[in-house]
Amino acid sequence: MLRVLVCVSGGGTNLQALIDAVEQGSVTDTEIVQVISNNRNAYALQRAAAHGIRGVCVSPKDFPERAAFYDSFLQAVDDAAPDLIVLAGFLVVLPEAMIRKYRNRILNIHPSLIPSFCGAGYYGLKVHEEALKRGVRVTGATVHFVDEGTDTGPIVLQKAVSVMDGDTPAVLQRRVMEEAEWILLPEAVELFAHGKITVKDGRAVVTK
Repeated sequence: MLRVLVCVSGGGTNLQALIDAVEQGSVTDTEIVQVISNNRNAYALQRAAAHGIRGVCVSPKDFPERAAFYDSFLQAVDDAAPDLIVLAGFLVVLPEAMIRKYRNRILNIHPSLIPSFCGAGYYGLKVHEEALKRGVRVTGATVHFVDEGTDTGPIVLQKAVSVMDGDTPAVLQRRVMEEAEWILLPEAVELFAHGKITVKDGRAVVTK
């Protein structure tokens, strides 16, 4: 049984998609053992509680310095004893010690087709604002492993989504969630649970 820890900062729609997939059986041999948020008001914690999943808040606001926050955060991660860590809208830069310890066991979902509209400053609605500003006709989402860079780890899965005339950032964000993110993230976890993702020479190899 794959033990999954989900880290999230906000509403937790991707968390909900993963919870639903586990409960409905499209993600198998998997248990979401804990949810960690840096925001005690994150609705994601309520989603977790509604499904009997332990939720923990570790906020940098509760610590005098970043190093102390990182120590506490990493301890909370270790306490969950995860096989896989999923970042589902987690707006915290991970400590390098955590990336080293859980190398190729941390998945992130990003709302664009990496390498487009990614890196420092590209998160949430900002990604879709920039996509519309640039005038792209196709966007999408990417699941990738986390490394020491920002959105630079090995790409696992991608799915394209059309941009429509008249789209606003919020409308496009919702379409990318519904047509890509909520599909890709459970699929990636299911593949990982059954040993179908490996990393070779810095690239993810997926066997379906």
